[in-house]
Amino acid sequence: KTRLAIVVCDSCMIPREVMDAAKALIAQRSGIPAGRVLISATHTHTGPTCTPVFQSDPDKEYQQFVAVRIADAVQRAVNNLAPAQIAWGVGKEPNQVFNRRWRMKPGTVLVDPFGGTNDLVKMNPPAESPDLIEPAGPTDPDVSILAVQTPAGKPIAVLANYSLHYVGTSRSEDISADYFGAFCDRIQQLLGADRQDPPFVALLSNGTSGDINNINFRKQQPAKGPYEQINLVADAVAREVHRVYRGLEFRNGAALGVAQKEIKLGVRLPDAADIVRAEKILAQAKGRELRGYEEVYARETVLIKDYPREVPIILQILRVGDLGIVAIPCEVFAEIGLAIKAQRPFKPTFTIELANGYNGYLPTPAQHKLGGYETWRARSSYLEVEASTRVVETVMELLGQVK
Repeated sequence: KTRLAIVVCDSCMIPREVMDAAKALIAQRSGIPAGRVLISATHTHTGPTCTPVFQSDPDKEYQQFVAVRIADAVQRAVNNLAPAQIAWGVGKEPNQVFNRRWRMKPGTVLVDPFGGTNDLVKMNPPAESPDLIEPAGPTDPDVSILAVQTPAGKPIAVLANYSLHYVGTSRSEDISADYFGAFCDRIQQLLGADRQDPPFVALLSNGTSGDINNINFRKQQPAKGPYEQINLVADAVAREVHRVYRGLEFRNGAALGVAQKEIKLGVRLPDAADIVRAEKILAQAKGRELRGYEEVYARETVLIKDYPREVPIILQILRVGDLGIVAIPCEVFAEIGLAIKAQRPFKPTFTIELANGYNGYLPTPAQHKLGGYETWRARSSYLEVEASTRVVETVMELLGQVK
């Protein structure tokens, strides 16, 4: 009676119009309504540009290609439908997640791109800096999984969720699915699911990692090869998923549900003085490639001045038995994901970020007061200061509906 589709894409972020185009194709081909499709990006920084941000602009033909390929992936899943068993669970991998926003010692001058010095935190400070005090927020070590197998016990698919930004590689020209893709290869290997027909499907969705990365700022790390850290993180997460998987209790059925709501959130628009300053900076650059935060953010200011005062965002909930899946179209701070888990009517619950669209970073109001990169106004961070409060309220309302 209820059919749900979950798609994870190897992309930094995908705009809503591309995802909506994919959902329209999915509905047309398979009959699965758009509101029952969850599409997310992993946030790999080594994928082709699909969303305009900073100095990266997408190719329109590539965007159309992505929409069609997303729909193709869902159609392949529909074509491969078969009797199955399902299970879900949660593990922990605390050793790969670190909050990247740090409070610094008094007297440390933190300059933002707009000429201000009011920031109280710094993103990605120098490792082992004597000016470090403490991280400005928590981490979420949970590794959540949804697993499907045949009635005979052969793995069909695993969806995992981990709250960690991309890891990255020193090869700036490479195209890579980062640790998300490496995880998929590794869990397939650990489950002995390689070379199946139909193929085993592994997915690693990004949790609430807006302020989380893979750098331990307390300790300087030795240099590694281009993909060494990617594979290390992927192996650690895959091993934990495998451990949890072996203890899962699979069942022949599970209640499915979905709830979705579009809300409007305010936009932090630049004022007249901001715009004059930005235009002056760009005029001085005289059309050359922009350099440094000040010039790049000047362009962002000029571009964002034409945004509407409010923007619509989609919030979505999927229910699979006693499991709740929250979908938010932002780079969500870890403490927001933890707050949703603390209030949840479903046990377990996890959040997939960058889902069903892209609306920039989602800090809490308290984190906005601290400033820092994730709060600097740009196409990557423009929602109203109270946006996270509105989002959490709506998410809890939707979770109650599907419960």
